[in-house]
Amino acid sequence: MKNKVVIVGGGMVGAAAAVQLAKQGAQVTVLEHSPIDAQAVLDDPQIDIRVSAINRFSESLLEKLGAMRLLKATRVAPYYQLEAYEQLGNSLLFDAADVSQTHLGHLIENKLIQASLWAQFAENGVAVETVDTLPTAIEQNLDSITLHYADKSYQADLLIAADGGRSPLRALANIGVTGWQYQQSCMGVLIKLDAPQQYKTWQQFKPSGPIAFLPMRAPYANLIWYQDAQTLAAMSNEQLKERIVEHFFELPGDFSVEQKAIFPLARQHANQYSQGRLVLVGDAAHTINPLAGQGVNLGFKDVAALAECLEELEDLGDSKALKQYERKRRADNLAMMSMMDACYFGFSNDITPLKALRNGILKIADQAGPLKRKVLEHAMGW
Repeated sequence: MKNKVVIVGGGMVGAAAAVQLAKQGAQVTVLEHSPIDAQAVLDDPQIDIRVSAINRFSESLLEKLGAMRLLKATRVAPYYQLEAYEQLGNSLLFDAADVSQTHLGHLIENKLIQASLWAQFAENGVAVETVDTLPTAIEQNLDSITLHYADKSYQADLLIAADGGRSPLRALANIGVTGWQYQQSCMGVLIKLDAPQQYKTWQQFKPSGPIAFLPMRAPYANLIWYQDAQTLAAMSNEQLKERIVEHFFELPGDFSVEQKAIFPLARQHANQYSQGRLVLVGDAAHTINPLAGQGVNLGFKDVAALAECLEELEDLGDSKALKQYERKRRADNLAMMSMMDACYFGFSNDITPLKALRNGILKIADQAGPLKRKVLEHAMGW
């Protein structure tokens, strides 16, 4: 008899987990409050302001799950270079050629990634059920786990929480988190450029917070701005363009502002990734400063590690296997969170001695061949 897996949350990470475990023979049901029509989303010309920098590891997973072939027919944009700097002339530049690769990754709209995975559900026997309310209780015994809603219950061998940073399942299981709010929001701005396709993504560190340029499929690009997001959001598109011109001086060509959105910043890490037959993946387990667009990549690595730990098991809810998954992922997730915080806090000030030190570090790092290569390979997910 097939193991029954219930996944709460059909976002990018939850959908990837569903397809992966179904391919491994599980009977998978996804519970989602906002089901999507995958083909309609893939065909939709409306651009999504939410975009992810998908690294090579994540690309490989999406290829394995059958999603990448669909994405390549949509609005994907490869990037070959990644640059980080505070002052021009003291930058750290990563290039795909440094590791003999054609590209470092792709910039892809989140809705397209999700839809490309949902498009695999039917072929792999993944069922979807709509839930309109929050779950009310989790009940576990030796052989199964049951998730209760006001009007229905779902029994499974394994329950996966892929329900985001404010995970109701994590709260029901009384799994605590450590972390903090950054007391700042970042702003995403979708622009339409009068320029050819761009292949370099860059980040500039400023005392008020970093800014970043993410080249999407031409003619679009996404700007990330950590300055006073609330004030910027209140501006008209024309006023916002004037401010962008003042601060984003490396933009290629003229542009128009198409959309803007505010994203609150928080870091949190679940105190444990599993409890009995319940396991957390993606943002339910960890949320990270989006400084380098690594959030969904960490979630996809969760999926791959969980699938590896569960492969060929007779009981997918085996607590030892779920603890093994946590051991595989916790240290890597924590290291990435800490590195992002070090960059964020280390550069978000205007202290002169520290400014000179960090610019020197960037310059030295750019010339440190083997170390630079290792950092680049880690950023690619290898």
